[in-house]
Amino acid sequence: MTTTPPPDDERSDLQAVLQARKAILDDARAPAVARQHGRGRLTVREVIGSLTDPDSFVEYGGLAQPAVSGMSGAADGLVMGTAQVQGRPVDLVMYDYTVHGGTQSAINHLKITRMFEHALRHRLAVICWLEGGGARTHDMTLPARGPTPTFVVFAQLSGRVPTIGVVPSRAFAGHANLAGMCDVLIAVRDSAMGLGGPPLVHAALGVTLTPEEIGPASLHVQSGVIDLLADDDAHAVELARRYLAFFGPPAAPGEAPDPAPLRTLVPQNPRRAYDVRRVIQHLADVGSVLELKPGFGRSMVTALTRLGGRTVGVVANQPMHLGGAIDSAASVKAARFVQLCDAFDIPLLLLCDTPGLMVGPDAEKTGLVRHSARMLSAIANATIPMMTVVLRKAYGLGYYIMGSQPLDPAVLLAWPTAEYGGMGLEGAVTILHKHELEAIADTAQRAARHRELTDALKREHTAIEAAGKYVYDDVIDPADTRRLLLLTLQTLTPPPPRADRKRVIEPF
Repeated sequence: MTTTPPPDDERSDLQAVLQARKAILDDARAPAVARQHGRGRLTVREVIGSLTDPDSFVEYGGLAQPAVSGMSGAADGLVMGTAQVQGRPVDLVMYDYTVHGGTQSAINHLKITRMFEHALRHRLAVICWLEGGGARTHDMTLPARGPTPTFVVFAQLSGRVPTIGVVPSRAFAGHANLAGMCDVLIAVRDSAMGLGGPPLVHAALGVTLTPEEIGPASLHVQSGVIDLLADDDAHAVELARRYLAFFGPPAAPGEAPDPAPLRTLVPQNPRRAYDVRRVIQHLADVGSVLELKPGFGRSMVTALTRLGGRTVGVVANQPMHLGGAIDSAASVKAARFVQLCDAFDIPLLLLCDTPGLMVGPDAEKTGLVRHSARMLSAIANATIPMMTVVLRKAYGLGYYIMGSQPLDPAVLLAWPTAEYGGMGLEGAVTILHKHELEAIADTAQRAARHRELTDALKREHTAIEAAGKYVYDDVIDPADTRRLLLLTLQTLTPPPPRADRKRVIEPF
């Protein structure tokens, strides 16, 4: 006589698997979840729920456990897998602070290396949630630990797929190293980051410091390490989604801004400053501007935007800081942003209003000779289409770097307020009329004559005069700028599909 086998849901082997899978979820870990919420933080599974499209997450390595005998921990402190974010496939690697402080272990290094290799093979964007204190001390003594290719494989993703790092609270040692290799780094306002945490700092330097004393977010914003500063975990998730969206196909054309204010945003008085961010906002689709590194290299603005739904990178001089002069920080910031755009075939818009490169011993101490060359090299070697609009000052090497004719922009436009010169016109007058000015004994009379000569030189270098010598393709009504840029974008040949990366993006 035959017997009917029990239903699958009663089998012991299946029950063991189901129970093990259930045990790693938040519902089965109430005390750990409560502690994380008590810190004002989301759990990584809550992050995944808010970051990804519903029911799209496929977990890898969820049943992994620490290699050290007697230790346990859900997913060994690293939740990872594939998912969809706004319809785009991605790989997720999320250190779980509720499990051994999110530390890196022998097993979760195997896991994360597997995920990075998966991203490399399948060309999937990677989002990293980097919360933890580096290596797990207990694992450091494992005799069979073996090599750790995690960081090498992650470095090899550069320029191949977008990589996004989020630091919600504390990221030290290996976590910070991964953060430093991400294309974009988002950090929560009260976070801290460093290559060595408090124990290592104490061992090396003999001082006792808190994580926030070693590397607070405010410090990393000023140094340019952090690209985007978030108010909390939920805001960080929102920023990650916004950033990633720029690397997909063109969106539907966005709402057009009011172009009329562009006619008056640049003051007629060349000594008056204005915020170039307002110019960008009145050119880009409404609500599409995402500025990167706003607290670093402040004489330059770098932002991802959309024009008619198409992603465009913007590099703009900022007259509100140093009068728009290009210093080392601005050069480094712009150079890396151009590399980012070039790697992913994002067209570039350069908005020029600069008196040139910074000068003087303080500027030279920062290595400006090399850093400014780095910016020029990045733009000159980029193969993406570039469009240039001269808003006001276009002087010397600063203008040369900011999309001048030798860089072959797809279109080179100027506003009526544009001023063109091989150097600042005031300085040019001092040199050209040196003997005449030195012959005037009275200081006030000499200054008046200098102004008179400068005004005459400015009249010879107005936008219309420069256009007459074909310095620009056209001088336009500022209110017409967006329309002309959109028409120019429509003439550009789409980039060919790529089987491999175009270029590496330098970490800094």
